[in-house]
Amino acid sequence: MSDTTTDTSTQTGDDQELGAAGSQLSTAPVEDSPSPDLPSLGVIGWARWFWRQLTSMRVALLLLLLLSLAAIPGSLIPQTGINEAQVADFRERHDVLAPVYDKLGLFNVYSSVWFSAIYILLFVSLIGCIVPRTWQFVGQLRGRPPGAPRRLTRLPAHTTWRTSADPEEVREAALALLRKRRFRAHAVGDAVAAEKGYLRELGNLAFHLALIVMLIAFAWGQLFKSEGNKIVVEGDGFSNTLTQYDDFKSGNLFTNDDLEPFSFDVKEFTGTYERTGPNRGTPRTYETEVTYTEGADGEEKNALIKVNKPLEIGDAKVYLVSHGYAPVVTVRDGKGEIVYQDAVPLLPLDNNVTSNGVVKVLDGYRNPQGKKEQLGFQAFFVPTFGGSASGTMLSQFPALDYPVLALNAYHGDLKADSGIPQSVYQMDKTKMKEFKDADGELLKKLLTPGETMTLPGGAGSITFEKDIKEWAGFQVVQEPGGGWALGGALAAIGGLAASLFVQRRRVWVRAVRGDDGVTVVEMAGLGRSESAKVPEELGDLAGTLYERAPGVPDPEPDGTPEPDGAPPEDPGAPGASGTTTSTDTDSQAVPAEGAEQQ
Repeated sequence: MSDTTTDTSTQTGDDQELGAAGSQLSTAPVEDSPSPDLPSLGVIGWARWFWRQLTSMRVALLLLLLLSLAAIPGSLIPQTGINEAQVADFRERHDVLAPVYDKLGLFNVYSSVWFSAIYILLFVSLIGCIVPRTWQFVGQLRGRPPGAPRRLTRLPAHTTWRTSADPEEVREAALALLRKRRFRAHAVGDAVAAEKGYLRELGNLAFHLALIVMLIAFAWGQLFKSEGNKIVVEGDGFSNTLTQYDDFKSGNLFTNDDLEPFSFDVKEFTGTYERTGPNRGTPRTYETEVTYTEGADGEEKNALIKVNKPLEIGDAKVYLVSHGYAPVVTVRDGKGEIVYQDAVPLLPLDNNVTSNGVVKVLDGYRNPQGKKEQLGFQAFFVPTFGGSASGTMLSQFPALDYPVLALNAYHGDLKADSGIPQSVYQMDKTKMKEFKDADGELLKKLLTPGETMTLPGGAGSITFEKDIKEWAGFQVVQEPGGGWALGGALAAIGGLAASLFVQRRRVWVRAVRGDDGVTVVEMAGLGRSESAKVPEELGDLAGTLYERAPGVPDPEPDGTPEPDGAPPEDPGAPGASGTTTSTDTDSQAVPAEGAEQQ
């Protein structure tokens, strides 16, 4: 991408007069003004014109803008690679828009042809700009600063004075001074040429190169990423295979073989909460103790997973993202035999962990007539019940202060064998019948730990056990290229800072013997950006050089020296109020301290 500099028409004219001294302060390509006498373009000409446009600053900015605009539909419209259920729901609710979105690829924006075209063009634009500018910059580093222009007084910042020191001594002192100030300096004829600020162009190139690295890293991460969620109850474990996830999504080029091989067991979840004050109920401790192994035969290790402190295993990161309760229930049939006993994870509905879910008994149960049936219980759980007087089944605090489990009972066919995937937190009631109480209403009851709800007609019972477990929700993320993206972002910031704050400038010092035998010293500076640092820096350099080559009084206009009793004020010294006359008759000299722009 070309680095745009602001030059006035006067500066352009001066650059033409300065020749090589005023050129190559930047590697930005120069746009030629069109000429009405140019012949018509052929195929090669049009190809060159298209290439120049593609690698220009305005086209690159336009492509960046188009890329950001193209990403907006991916944020607003459901994407098939992220949530296919939402896409299916959108298709059902929008019969007219859905076919249009399909043709435009809006349900899969980041894999669409038009989004890929913008992405690839941006790559080509950046690379086509960086490669030639890099070679040009390398050439500048291998070369030397150009020699001094014929008229240094025509430069925006300049100064001059007369000294009794020999020209060779002045040039040697100037060369040593400029090198000490980290200028690249060398002697050219009767002058010393120096240049500084190469870090500006290096930062510019680093910024654009970092953009390419970031784009590649993001593209790589999107194509090969994976993200899955899993709820694990205390005492249970997880193995990083596709069938273990509650939900899973991945990039277009991701395969099951890319999953990092590991497994872990949840030993204990610990959560403590603020008891008083305005932050009552806010978690103070939120962590899970696990044991994990890497690979099939890895050594077992202990780890503590906290919020924003994931467990890192290879390229995978395991985040702790949620928490809830899993009441342990026991279901018995009419003969008192246990047909189901397990901890049932329930999903929280609010910050106080009011939770709901279902208990499904799929196998092993027979009704009083001996016929196979399935049982379903709608469960509603609060860790801290407000009491029957509160009139609500909402938790008052997230800790287990007064746990209560509310159950509704159903029997029949849960349609679990239909082949259609079902959520473990929802129950299909289309083929289920309600258990009725003595009043003919839906059987329901509030249970505290240790209490039992008996099903009518000898159908069995369900017990809310005193053991209440907790579960932790984990998100396992594999996103390759994250480190490269971070490195590219840091490099882009550093390169941008260098390109904005480092000033590329040149300084020349000419020392020649005048007609009267006295050495005339001329200093001038040139920068390609509007900055007051060039005159200030030139003034500082001139003041230091003046100490090594002090000035002498100018001769009187008639050629006679001043009387001995009244020594003249040294106009060349720093802080002097007068000015001297340059050897160039069409330009007025500037004192060393001033080094001001004319």
